Amino acid sequence: QVQLVESGGGLVQAGGSLRLSCAASGRTFSPYTVGWFRQAPGQEREFVAAKNLGSLYYADSVKGRFTISRDKNMVYLQLNSLKPEDTAVYYCAASDRLVARRENDYNYWGQGTQVTVSS
Repeated sequence: QVQLVESGGGLVQAGGSLRLSCAASGRTFSPYTVGWFRQAPGQEREFVAAKNLGSLYYADSVKGRFTISRDKNMVYLQLNSLKPEDTAVYYCAASDRLVARRENDYNYWGQGTQVTVSS
């Protein structure tokens, strides 16, 4: 079993930056794809970014502002030029699929970290 724990969320002004971290523990962490999703109040959880063995994928709403990266058992999401509409709980996830952009593609999830962007 793999456990994922996110950190790094907080309150930031519009235009600011945050770096979210996701620490993986448990059995050998070697998923094909790692990803980030977010869920705003009253909305469904949505795809933000993913990284597999050779490619990066981003939602159109964050392209050019967010960057996903991975270093061994850590997964990161750099959030730049934040907007109030980026306010949400951000979730880290891992998948055994080579291409994974839907919630159902992911096997493991973290508990989430809150990001709040003030205007």
